[in-house]
Amino acid sequence: MPEATFRVRWPDGSTDACYSPSLVVHDHLAPGAEYPVADFAARVGAAMDEASERVRARYGMACTSAAATAAGVRSRAARFSADGVVRVLSIEPPLPGGVS
Repeated sequence: MPEATFRVRWPDGSTDACYSPSLVVHDHLAPGAEYPVADFAARVGAAMDEASERVRARYGMACTSAAATAAGVRSRAARFSADGVVRVLSIEPPLPGGVS
């Protein structure tokens, strides 16, 4: 199953690299896009839920890495104002054809 890493810049200027066990993260986030913190955390949560279900369908168990990513993002997001801005710096690998 293809996996992805998405890099983000938080409102305080710090950056994180986050893991996704599936390219489904491309359906929820876009490279270069900015999201309010609360929206970003919700999008990542939805993406990781979907990714985990894809892993479950393929391997018979949920993905603990997806759950850890969602929990880490929620924890980090709680440090900022809900309307602070998170910028998605990149998602690697890009979708085939360069479309995200």
